[in-house]
Amino acid sequence: MQTTLITGMNTTKQNFAARLIEAMRASGFEPKPAVLEKQFNLHYVGEPMTLHGVRRWLRGETLPAQDKLISLAEWLRIPPDELRYGATIRTEIQQARQKWDDAINHQEREVFEAFLSLPAPQRKVVREVILAFKQAYPK
Repeated sequence: MQTTLITGMNTTKQNFAARLIEAMRASGFEPKPAVLEKQFNLHYVGEPMTLHGVRRWLRGETLPAQDKLISLAEWLRIPPDELRYGATIRTEIQQARQKWDDAINHQEREVFEAFLSLPAPQRKVVREVILAFKQAYPK
């Protein structure tokens, strides 16, 4: 699915709208509010959406609630995370995790695990010490 991303205000909502429109087209539906309202309400188990509500999704003015997003994704046969965040979200998350995994060794993992096992007040103190060192010794 090819999505044109928008920059500026309300980009999250507008990018969602672009993905929704493309998913509807890819599934053989015209991306019109009346079509979306009818099809969504046929597949959603809950209070029906109004024409105005689905129009706001298509115009990038609002985002659907999580249960509605899942219903949309099931109807359009697209993973919910891809519909909400775009096709590259999984790759971006995997790359971030891999970068983290590659950057730390066994001893550092032990320190992180010890840090995580501390009570919240002690973690706060350790965090403040680390941030103070970072500020005192910038790159």
